[in-house]
This record gives sequence, C-alpha cells and structure tokens, in this order.
Amino acid sequence: MKKMSAGIVILLLLGAVALSQVLYTVDQTESALVLQLGKPMRTVFEPGLHLKTPLAQQVLFFDNRVLEYDAAARVVITQDKKNLVVDNYAKWRIKDPLKFYQTMRNETGAQARLDDIIYSNLRAELGKYTLSQVVSENRSHIMEDVSRDTSAMALSYGIEVVDVRIKRADLPEENENHVFGRMQAEREQEAKRYRSEGEEAAIKIRAEADKERTILLAEARRKAEELKGEGDATATRIYAEAFGQDAEFFEFIRTMDAYKSSMNEETFLVISPDSEFFRFLKQNR
Repeated sequence: MKKMSAGIVILLLLGAVALSQVLYTVDQTESALVLQLGKPMRTVFEPGLHLKTPLAQQVLFFDNRVLEYDAAARVVITQDKKNLVVDNYAKWRIKDPLKFYQTMRNETGAQARLDDIIYSNLRAELGKYTLSQVVSENRSHIMEDVSRDTSAMALSYGIEVVDVRIKRADLPEENENHVFGRMQAEREQEAKRYRSEGEEAAIKIRAEADKERTILLAEARRKAEELKGEGDATATRIYAEAFGQDAEFFEFIRTMDAYKSSMNEETFLVISPDSEFFRFLKQNR
C-alpha cells in the first residue's frame, strides 16, 4: 500500500513537471516572447494560460508597465557657453517585445541605450537656448522636443518613451560664484541705466512743466492787464458820465476822497489856509 502511494506521488510530480514544460502563464502586466532553439517564434500579449512545445521552446517575459529611468547628472553647454549640470529622468515602456529582444536583450541594455539617446538629445536641445531660457522660460518646451525626438529614436529598439523631464539644472560649483557675480554686475549696470533714463525723463518733464508754467503766468498777466485796462476805461467813462451830469457834485465827491486819502491822525500838511484844496471846508463853517 505504501509503495502504491509513493508511486502515485511520483506520477503526480512527473505530471506537474510535464505540465510546466507544456503550459506557461502570461500575467496581465506582461507580454511573452516564445523562442524555439533560440529563434523567436511568436509574441504573446493576451494574459492567461498558453501552450508551448516542451524542451524545444522557452518563454521570455517582458514588463508591459511604464518603467522609470533615472540618469546620472551630466554637464551640458548652453547657447551662451554656460556649463549646466542637468539631472534628468524618463518614463518608458516596452512596446515591441520581439524588436526589444533582438536589439536590447534586457532592461539593463535598454537603460544604457536610453542614457545615450536622451543625453544626446538634451545636449542638442539645450545648446539652442541661453542659460536663463533653460532655467526659467523654455524648459517645458525643451522637454517636449526632447521627449518627441527620444521616442522617435527609441522606436527602432522596440521602446516607447512616454516622457523625459529635468529634475535639477544647476551651475557647476566652481562656476556659480563667477556667474552670480557677473549676473549681479549686469543687473547693477542695468539698474544704473534705468536710473539714468529716469533722471533724463524727469528733467524733460520738469522742463516741460516750467515751460507750461511760464506760458500760463504770461497769459495770466496779459489777461490781468487787459482786464485792468478795461476796468480803468470803464471807470473813466463812469467818472466822465458822472461829471457830465453834475459837475459840482462830482468835484465835491472827488475832493472828499482826497481829504480821506491824504489826511489822518499822523498827517502834517504845510499849506496855506487860503488854498483851493480847503474851499469846501471853508464853506462848511
């Protein structure tokens, strides 16, 4: 009985081994490449159980998910001849397992090839722009171009590059102080230019204001003289009309005005009492 049980166990084990040589499972996150004596036979994308020829065929599995490649920092020269240390990463996936196997063999080879392609495209694209444009203005546009060019080149290796991004873009340590000092000097020179232009504009504005002030004052004086002349003419006319209506009363009023303007408590007059100036005073006695 024990010998029969042992035989059953052995048969089951042999059956399991035989099944493992005939069946293989493709996960939904994977694709498979079936090789026969080292020669690619077919590519399997559908998940589930599949058959293969035992011993003669072997199956290689490739990850279908988006993979990440993190590159080491490298130096790139910008259009204005600045050294820039760029640290980038990329997201990619295996699009054609057969072509990938024939050209790259595995993910390690793919990472090495992507490193060369991405660095080459980064160096070419960043070389078209100045340091300030790379750092602040055109980074997203640059990375779109790099992603597009890299993906186009990687297709020949069965790879699709989803995205390429710059994590960090810094100046080399030995150049930072020099570049920052030059940038500061440029900004100070620009500030001086702005102050000079502002002072020049202020002088022009003040000169224009003084000119307008002079014109306005001259116009006001002219208008005042005209009004004064018109007033004097009107007063003379009124006096003449009043004199014509009653000459004696007009003479009396004018004399009273003269008394009022010429005499007060501190006035001393040296004049003859018979003077014509006091004729109305004499008549009032």
